Amino acid sequence: MSLPLIQLTPSGPSPLRRAVLTKRVQLLVVATITYNVIEAVVAITAGTIASSTALIGFGLDSIIEVSSAAAVAWQFAGRDPEAREKKALHIIAISFFALAAYVSVESVRALIGGAEAEHSSVGLVLAAVSLAVMPGLSYAQRHTGRELGSRTAVADSKQTLLCTYLSAVLLVGLAVNSLFGWSWADPIAALVIAAVAVKEGREAWKGDSCCAPNAALHTVSANAPPSGSTATAACADGCCGTGETGEPR
Repeated sequence: MSLPLIQLTPSGPSPLRRAVLTKRVQLLVVATITYNVIEAVVAITAGTIASSTALIGFGLDSIIEVSSAAAVAWQFAGRDPEAREKKALHIIAISFFALAAYVSVESVRALIGGAEAEHSSVGLVLAAVSLAVMPGLSYAQRHTGRELGSRTAVADSKQTLLCTYLSAVLLVGLAVNSLFGWSWADPIAALVIAAVAVKEGREAWKGDSCCAPNAALHTVSANAPPSGSTATAACADGCCGTGETGEPR
């Protein structure tokens, strides 16, 4: 009598690999905090001098990124990081909402008669540098977080990726204001920053950051078909599903 075949459920990273990934997350946190502290000081100072709401908002986003990275550091400093994940995600979400609220108020004030933003060479250079640095840092955070199965690390990578988008928005807003004297471009750019921050904050609060492939694999049951659809079903946002080749996206 032949016994039925038992479908093995793929496991997550080994304890040794998990330790390596945890250390990598901690190093990325240090790099993120260091860069964003410098970015915040430069942006807020330059924004205050130029009366630029968008530039100040960008600097405040850097502070939010520091708090986000600090939340990740706090989570992985404990013996059981998974137990702290939900609270860390809420800290990240609240940081997003605080940024959106401040930038929205200041942008509306600027649009209805506040001080017009002046040209800022420092702001233009800062936005360009951040636009070059942030994508690589975000990719490293996201890749590590996905492999580790940490929603918090992935959420922090989305905060860093947001900084990339904000750098592009800020660069365009400052450039348009400098070239054409369109002072309204600055607060409009800031409102875009606020809108994106609200969206990311909602996702972080709900824990909708992309789940890791390893987490999706754990949901495969013995009766499930051995196809790439199981990973997609395991993740509501679909970002860790599989493509036609069966390879993780």
